[in-house]
Amino acid sequence: MATRTSPAARGGASSRSGGSTSAKTSGKAQPRGKATSGRGSAAAKAQADAEQLPLPLRAVQGAWMGMARLAGAGVRKLGADVVPDREVRRDGTGFFLILTALAVATVEWWALRGPVADVIHAGAAGTFGWMAVVVPFMLLTGAVRLFRYPERHQANSRISIGLVLMLFSGSGITHIVGGSPALSDGFDRLWASGGIVGFLVAGPLSVALTRWPVAILLGVLVFVSLLIITATPFRHIPLRLRGLYEHLMGQDLAPDDPEAHDQSYLYERDRRPAKAPKEPKKKSRMFGRSAAEEEETAEGFAGDEAFARALLADEEEDTAAAAAAAEPAVPPGVRRPTRSELATQKIRRDQGLPVDGDFDGGFDGAEPPTEAFAMVPSAAAALGTPPGLPPVPEVPPVPARTVRNLTPATPIPQRTEQLQLSGDVTYTLPPSEFLPAGPPAKERSEANDAVVAALTNTLDQFKVEAHVTGFSRGPTVTRYEIELSPGTKVERVTALSKNISYAVASSDVRILSPIPGKSAIGIEIPNADKEVVALGDVLRSNAARKTEHPMVMGVGKDVEGGFVVANLAKMPHLLVAGATGAGKSSFVNSMITSILMRSTPDEVRMVMVDPKRVELTAYEGVPHLITPIITNPKKAAEALQWVVREMDTRYDDLANFGFKHIDDFNKAVKLGKVIPPAGSKRVVRAYPYLLVIVDELADLMMVAPRDVEDSIVRITQLARAAGIHLVLATQRPSVDVVTGLIKANVPSRMAFATSSVTDSRVVLDQPGAEKLLGQGDALFLPMGANKPIRVQGAWVTESEIHRVVEHVKGQLGAVYREDVTVTAPKKQIEDDIGDDMDLLLQATELVVTTQFGSTSMLQRKLRVGFAKAGRLMDLLESRGVVGPSEGSKARDVLVKPDDLAATLAAISGGDGANGAGGPGTAQTAALAANANANHGFEPEQPAGPVDLVAQDLAGRAQATEYYDGDDEEGGSEDAWNLTGH
Repeated sequence: MATRTSPAARGGASSRSGGSTSAKTSGKAQPRGKATSGRGSAAAKAQADAEQLPLPLRAVQGAWMGMARLAGAGVRKLGADVVPDREVRRDGTGFFLILTALAVATVEWWALRGPVADVIHAGAAGTFGWMAVVVPFMLLTGAVRLFRYPERHQANSRISIGLVLMLFSGSGITHIVGGSPALSDGFDRLWASGGIVGFLVAGPLSVALTRWPVAILLGVLVFVSLLIITATPFRHIPLRLRGLYEHLMGQDLAPDDPEAHDQSYLYERDRRPAKAPKEPKKKSRMFGRSAAEEEETAEGFAGDEAFARALLADEEEDTAAAAAAAEPAVPPGVRRPTRSELATQKIRRDQGLPVDGDFDGGFDGAEPPTEAFAMVPSAAAALGTPPGLPPVPEVPPVPARTVRNLTPATPIPQRTEQLQLSGDVTYTLPPSEFLPAGPPAKERSEANDAVVAALTNTLDQFKVEAHVTGFSRGPTVTRYEIELSPGTKVERVTALSKNISYAVASSDVRILSPIPGKSAIGIEIPNADKEVVALGDVLRSNAARKTEHPMVMGVGKDVEGGFVVANLAKMPHLLVAGATGAGKSSFVNSMITSILMRSTPDEVRMVMVDPKRVELTAYEGVPHLITPIITNPKKAAEALQWVVREMDTRYDDLANFGFKHIDDFNKAVKLGKVIPPAGSKRVVRAYPYLLVIVDELADLMMVAPRDVEDSIVRITQLARAAGIHLVLATQRPSVDVVTGLIKANVPSRMAFATSSVTDSRVVLDQPGAEKLLGQGDALFLPMGANKPIRVQGAWVTESEIHRVVEHVKGQLGAVYREDVTVTAPKKQIEDDIGDDMDLLLQATELVVTTQFGSTSMLQRKLRVGFAKAGRLMDLLESRGVVGPSEGSKARDVLVKPDDLAATLAAISGGDGANGAGGPGTAQTAALAANANANHGFEPEQPAGPVDLVAQDLAGRAQATEYYDGDDEEGGSEDAWNLTGH
């Protein structure tokens, strides 16, 4: 495995597990392609050397490693459970450090004496003096790092440097404090001060300077060593000191931030003079980092999953505690009302409706409410009142149902800052600063109050007993909730669709009857002041932070303002459709950028098909690709066939090793439980997820509809458990592009604005997409959902994509596979033959062999109907095998038996001059050989009648070729030839 040692080598193709490390790479050969041995070969060599040791030494080594592994397993179980790869574990070294620490601690802490103890004391105290007391702590720190995080070379090296600097500086200080003894004073004086190290550090400095300036200088070095160990820059020292004080004293020194939005209506029934609780604040930790500096100062905890989980857990606990303190107390035995119920009761009280007392819970409901927003009559009047209608009554404001805490943007949660790939390559995920935060979301605006007034007026005009009970504002549309009075039909509201559109001056009104999970009718009306959903905000949301799966992508925001994310591994395939300009390409860009931000090339590999040549060119060269971006539709069809072969190969591995899903297989590989057969040279690697993205399905279906549909159907039917997932995007969702077989096997749909209701039915099997607004407005129907979710797709700019791609390409070069788009040799089948090639070849053999061109004979011999037999006879006539029809008489046969082989080859698309040995298929060769045998070209022709169909099947079975990847030069035993072994 090649190791990146300098930026100059970044352009090369770094080999990685699961990566494209085939011996044949596209373009110029990489100079470091030979250095692909990796840790696997090193471990195998070490094992081979160990087997050559004498039996007693092997027994000692086995006992030592057994105890080391037992100790390592115990240390790794402490705190968050970590499972490093077996190839990178260093349990033997860590166990040695623990034993050394225990020995030094026993002698230096408890003054144990004896021959062995005296030797240990002479070595420790003679070297470091009084600092020998802290040597066990440092050794234990190093042992824990080697047990839990052996693959984090940079962090371990940094901590080791800090500990050594602290030890040497401390020895120098103790040497000065102990009187600065010289060698002539004897070793006892040196042991009682700073030891040999202290003498060597402080002695030369004391000659150049006086004693106490040297002590101050060494004290500064001790402080610097603490900064190195904790990865704290100088400019962040005040933040760390404040965090330490808050942690020790239990106080919060940060000033309270004013609330971004007034949410008082949620708690209006409990007006106590108590002080409002403080908003939860992210505290800086002594060994952690704040949200604002996470990407800059987290080198010390790169990949520390326990630290990341603890930080998130603390934040969630603080948030839950603050929310619990903010809510009013509820007497025992009474259920606490939800926010939606509180808002509903407020609206009922404002409109003079009875309030359900089940949720009062001891609150004083007679207290007049405090309104969050005042009604703006001018905004309501701006919508206009038709002549002859009564003026719009003043309606109390309706609260928004969805309440969101607008916290500052936090860095995108990354499982590690530096991820160790298979081998020695360290891969760094793109920092969150590449995706800036978007504008703050709005809870409510004057336009919302005006729409509430217009809806109430419309319901009153048509004598519909219904009331607006709340609304949920999203980035593009706002959903207003209408609750019917008892005895009022839902149809009375849905029939007012055009009247509501007229009242709110918008033609894009969508009515949901009812809202899923609620006893209310939803009316979705576009916002006059739309908002942009930034992809960075989606990836920083709690919905994205609670999972570390590499296939999670940011979708956008729903109509309630909540963030929506999706796991492509659970979908498991996605159909994206929409008219031109509806936001389909922006969604694909957001999806790819999400994958690049959250996954390494070891975890996810991609195949991109871009027939338009301009949509996905920004991602050319990223190491996640296994082939250059495909722009030729014919090569795209070949790539899909390669994916089918890759799927079959993965299933072969799953079946051979006894696993049902690729995740279980990968987990077993990392734990070292998957062992290849005895004598095999294969190095078993974990399979990455394979994501296939087709940007324009319509172009592929126009060029090779049969091959493309067959490949897509096979992939979507079977590939889920193999870790292969397909994303199909098209701007022409017609039935000839999105066929029934494709729809049946792609359960998840993403429908942007379509041009007609027919296209909406093709994508979603229901209308609705034709009423979308465009520019990212979409209906998202994930697998298992009963009704689609209306979302506003996340937006990522070209500059943001460029920064992410440049960061990724700057670390690893793309190494492509050349066999993905290689056209497999196949016969040329004419359009009029279609799927009847087998029958046509058999009919040709029968007619030429018997020299009798009869349709009824074909019916009997081939067991087909009259229509099929007549069509076969017409095909034979068009290819010059038989003459024209002569009524009830048999047709003349124009081909002699001697020319049968050439005729079969010509019909199947081969070269007749080559006979059976030409480029024709194995099936043609078998039929030709069978024909020659029937006419005496072989001396062992049996006597009696010949069963032509049986001989044909036997010939084809014998001529069937089996492709094995090991037959290729440089082939790999690995199921997916991306590992380079």
